[in-house]
Amino acid sequence: AALVTEAFSLDAYDNAIFLFCGTRSDRFKALYWDKTGFVLYYKRIENGRFQWPRNQSEVKKINAHQLRRFLAGFSVEEKKTILPCEKGLLC
Repeated sequence: AALVTEAFSLDAYDNAIFLFCGTRSDRFKALYWDKTGFVLYYKRIENGRFQWPRNQSEVKKINAHQLRRFLAGFSVEEKKTILPCEKGLLC
């Protein structure tokens, strides 16, 4: 929580999940304030590596969909998104 506040000038008590990776990109920690205390989540994947920002300029906010993609082992950014189309319309 101190790292979030001091190093990144963010509010650790926000309604947000903060993800951290050390030198190994096959594991991460997530910090979340649930209004009663901090929750620390740790995950290590067995086969592969997560795609982490390489420097401070690549750090960014992600939405819930992107978080789900990340936790599933996919890239946060979709290369091409296929949007739904309504019946009878050409999209």
